[in-house]
Amino acid sequence: MNTNTKQPLEHWHAPVQLKLAALWTSVMFCYIYCDYFELYTPGKLQEMLQARLGPLGPATQGVLVGTSLMMAIPSLMIFLSAALVPRLNRGLNLVFGTLYTLLMIMLAVQADWHFYQGFATLEAALTMLAVWYAWRWPRVPRTA
Repeated sequence: MNTNTKQPLEHWHAPVQLKLAALWTSVMFCYIYCDYFELYTPGKLQEMLQARLGPLGPATQGVLVGTSLMMAIPSLMIFLSAALVPRLNRGLNLVFGTLYTLLMIMLAVQADWHFYQGFATLEAALTMLAVWYAWRWPRVPRTA
C-alpha cells in the first residue's frame, strides 16, 4: 500500500451521461425531502385534508395530473440521461434543465420558509449544472 501523500489521488472521469443521471437523482432527492419537511409547516396537513394544494387551490384531477407530470419529468430524466443517444440526451437536458432551473428560481423567490428557499436554490443549482454539462458535452473528433 502506497501512503505517499505527495502523489495525486486517483480520479476516474465519469461520462457525461452518468453525471447528468446523478444530477437528476440529486434533484429528485431534494424534491422528496423538501416536500416531506413541508408537511411540518403549520396548516399544511389541514390543507391536505381539505384537498387543497396550496396556491394551486383545490386538488382537482387536472391539478394533480399537472403536478404529477411536473414531478415525472425529472424522475424520467434520471433514466433518460443514462440511456438516450447523446444528441437527444443533450437536447432534453438543455430544455428540461433550463425549465426546471427557472421554475426553482421562481419557487425560491416566492417561498416563505427558509428551508424551502434553500432546497429550491439547491435544486436550481443542480439543474443549472445539468444544463452546463449538456452544453459542454465533449465532441468526438471526426476521423477522415
